[in-house]
Amino acid sequence: MNAIRLHAFGPAANLTYEPVPDPEPRPGQVRIAVDTAGVHLIDTTIRSGRQMGPLPLPDLPAIPGREVAGTVDALGDGVDPAWLGRRVVAHLGVASAGYAELAVREVEHLHALPDGLPADVAVAMIGTGRTAMAILDAARIAVGDVVLVTAAAGGLGALLSQAARRAGATVIGAAGPAKLDRVTADVRVDYTRPDWTDAIEGDVTVVLDGVGGAAGRAAFERLARGGRHVLYGWSSGEMTPVTTADIVARSVTVGSALVRPGDLRALEERALAAAADGTLTPLLTRFPLAEAAAAHAALEARETIGKVVLLARTP
Repeated sequence: MNAIRLHAFGPAANLTYEPVPDPEPRPGQVRIAVDTAGVHLIDTTIRSGRQMGPLPLPDLPAIPGREVAGTVDALGDGVDPAWLGRRVVAHLGVASAGYAELAVREVEHLHALPDGLPADVAVAMIGTGRTAMAILDAARIAVGDVVLVTAAAGGLGALLSQAARRAGATVIGAAGPAKLDRVTADVRVDYTRPDWTDAIEGDVTVVLDGVGGAAGRAAFERLARGGRHVLYGWSSGEMTPVTTADIVARSVTVGSALVRPGDLRALEERALAAAADGTLTPLLTRFPLAEAAAAHAALEARETIGKVVLLARTP
């Protein structure tokens, strides 16, 4: 098979497309002929050689990628033969090796795809979608809320904006000027402007913050008393600077999504169901598998819209 391999930590150009041996499923595993693999911002951080939270840096050479969708083409010992030939999606966990034409995963981590759900949509929901579900649980959005979503044109931001509107909230979507026309929101604001929050009328009751830094702090300043600020990322390179004194003085709640390992499958099922019934539609930027280096470079330069995916096979 062909795969993307990383031989040395560093820039995106270090990702190379090359032939590697086919993986074989062990007992309890299946092999997936990959149609689509997901790309995450964490992938770019690990590729550069920086550890991201609890995720360890891989031994090199390594095949990155932790989200795949495709068709089961081989079974390990002990796996129900009914899985053979089924369309599935799986999160590969801490282990990587998703940027490839073939990937293996334990059968208990598979989700069978309903007819009509495309592989690229499924990949967007198995990782990014499950995170969105956890963030929404933490935010407790209700009718009448005014929700400010930073990075509203990103993979998570797009899903959160859609879900908040469906919950009956007024959504303010913040993004860079080149992406504003792709934002699903009642009000769109360019958060690259120094005075961007001046365009927001009234108070905000919920902030969903995936940017951090100065933009996250500016969003925090617009929270009404009793508001909720949910942190889920810091694409700016630093977390939103908020002190205990800030929280007490404003009587606001600041937190993040709590995801226990035992919750993951239920979150994945909810995310996939929301995509299958049309409740949520991920935005996608697609690259061929062979162009993974270009995908990483575009993601780091903030030139992508929504979830970035790699197509291992032409649909």
